[in-house]
Amino acid sequence: MATRKSGSTLKAIQEQIAALQAKAEAIRQQEVGGVIAKIKDAIAHYGLTAADLGLAGTAPKAAKPSAPGREAGRKPGGGPASAARKGKPMRAAKYTDGQGNTWSGVGKRPNWFKAALAAGKKEDELLVKS
Repeated sequence: MATRKSGSTLKAIQEQIAALQAKAEAIRQQEVGGVIAKIKDAIAHYGLTAADLGLAGTAPKAAKPSAPGREAGRKPGGGPASAARKGKPMRAAKYTDGQGNTWSGVGKRPNWFKAALAAGKKEDELLVKS
């Protein structure tokens, strides 16, 4: 069986793929920056709040239809949807944006917090005032 020799090796192709993925991510980041700027302009123009956009932490979320064969409110693992929270006390809010969004300061930073920092706010400006 004869093998056909091509001008590219697997390693060269993988390097090209990595370079293209890096280029795609850079373009994506640039586009995301533009989209965020447009959204911020629209929010400022119309005086929208997180609650107007359905992003307020206190607004109830609409129920999603359950997948066939699954009970509503149940995770695929079989436990109740709130099993992770049972017995755990709620932490007091440490940060707030004054629009109904709060965060205890524990765990992953919420999107509203990251957006506020990106907009020039300082962490200490978002602290809940006692």
